[in-house]
Amino acid sequence: MGFADLLDEVGGFGRFQMIHVTLLSIPGLLMASQNLLNNFTAGVPEHHCRIPNVTTAMNDSTTTLLRAFIPLDSSLTLSKCSRYKDTQWHLITDKLSHGNATELQTEDCADGWTYDKSEFISSIVSEWDLVCTLRPLKQMSQTIYMGGVLTGAIIFGGLSDRFGRKALLIWSYFQLALLGTFTALAPSYVIYCIFRFLTGMSVSGVILNAVSLKVEWIPTKTRTLVGTLSSFFFTFGQMVLAGVAYSLRDWRKIQMAVCLPFFIFFMYSWWFSESARWLVLNGRSEEALKLLHRVAKINGRPEMTEKITLEELESHMQKEVQSSKSIYTVFDLLRTPTMRKISMCLMVVWFSTSFAYYGLAMDLQKFGVNIYLMQVIFGAVDFPAKLVALLMLSFLGRRLTQGTCLLVSASIIFANIFVPEDMQVTRTALAVLGKGFTSASFTCVYLFTGELYPTVIRQTGLGFVSTMSRIGSMAAPAVLILDDILPALPSIVYGGSAVIAGLIAFLLPETLNIPLPDTIDDVEEKWEKKNNTIDDLALQDIKQVGGAHEENNLTTPHPAAEANPVLLNS
Repeated sequence: MGFADLLDEVGGFGRFQMIHVTLLSIPGLLMASQNLLNNFTAGVPEHHCRIPNVTTAMNDSTTTLLRAFIPLDSSLTLSKCSRYKDTQWHLITDKLSHGNATELQTEDCADGWTYDKSEFISSIVSEWDLVCTLRPLKQMSQTIYMGGVLTGAIIFGGLSDRFGRKALLIWSYFQLALLGTFTALAPSYVIYCIFRFLTGMSVSGVILNAVSLKVEWIPTKTRTLVGTLSSFFFTFGQMVLAGVAYSLRDWRKIQMAVCLPFFIFFMYSWWFSESARWLVLNGRSEEALKLLHRVAKINGRPEMTEKITLEELESHMQKEVQSSKSIYTVFDLLRTPTMRKISMCLMVVWFSTSFAYYGLAMDLQKFGVNIYLMQVIFGAVDFPAKLVALLMLSFLGRRLTQGTCLLVSASIIFANIFVPEDMQVTRTALAVLGKGFTSASFTCVYLFTGELYPTVIRQTGLGFVSTMSRIGSMAAPAVLILDDILPALPSIVYGGSAVIAGLIAFLLPETLNIPLPDTIDDVEEKWEKKNNTIDDLALQDIKQVGGAHEENNLTTPHPAAEANPVLLNS
């Protein structure tokens, strides 16, 4: 008997769990906006050197006029980073070849740039001129944000195991709402990056604590369904982001639109119930008992308030309570053999999943398709991919689903290398498909990790392994630089990483329909016992065979045994 049995007694997945999971999942609509915001707030509009006293309207007549001021690049479009030192009026009418025009003297854009506002009215790129020599600062802003997410995973993971899931979740909502709003008011690029870093920290706090509060309040049999359906909020959020960005097209307004709703989430988050598991394991059994009684009443099982007493609650979790008296740190994730194996494997899986996901999802402009439409397509593909993942998780298990999703995404990434660049539709379709499977891998790894780690150190474990996810998301944009060396090199790196992680995922233990472990000893005993089951059965068979032969030897020796004594050892 364990805590899972108590959940069944108070109604299983009843009315309380439905409300609880729904309210925790709604913020997921805007979590995608936080991670993918850079696609729109840092979008790079078409631009060229500003020419004083020349109209900035981007039309055919202006483009012809600008030929006298701005040279053409290799693609025969206006150069983005240079202009002629002297006006070349003859280029407007003369059929001067591009080769001859390149011999004319040019200079940098001393008067700044003119930006096309048809796609983005305003972005941090156009506001702070993050183009040409300052172009790396665009990607740096995303790297800094992901650095904040990484820091938050480290800090909030440990703090929530110490102070509780609910308290840290409430604080994370407030921090995200407040600092996200301040980001929209940033007067400079440096201040913008500081606020984005702090916002990223709160994003980790929201994700980690929301996952734990869901997992620790729902029965074992419904974890797969709830985990997958909850991830659909994040998926739909990608499409919401496209709609918000398309309707506003101003980076400050977009930033404000995706952060202000978190004040609402902050206000209703006080209704949430703290994890009863965590309360018991931290010596607050009376509070846990009250919460269980509350859940029983909401689920229409008021009679259970009389049956479930403090003594019964503590007897169900006696072993877990004894174990909770110890203080756990990150080192405990690596101290014992099974925990060490799980942690090392999960680190690789989290890194590669995030690495491939953000490598595909964070540079939508490279596909040459309308960026808003591309965002909708990238979001929509997650629905069928996750439905497939749900079926696989339910019938094939976590391990096979995790490994398969990574290996399939890797094969698609590799296949895209051999598609000619002029077949843009095919390349885009394969990228979308690959992104769908990496998204399904994300769905699986969140659920899988929560089921593999015990309650006493679950948040610390989630924070630890998701750290590798943040490192992967930080490294993904940097890999695109390898395109200058070999166009296919980024895809080779992304795909190779996914292959390695997919194979390693098969080394993890299966958790389908297995109750959540509460202590490290539970993990060690459970998987060690499972690994020894085959050996025990084999030994039992040998003993049975030996006993039978010994019994036969009391009468008539077995002819085969006489002929071949080695048979007794087989």
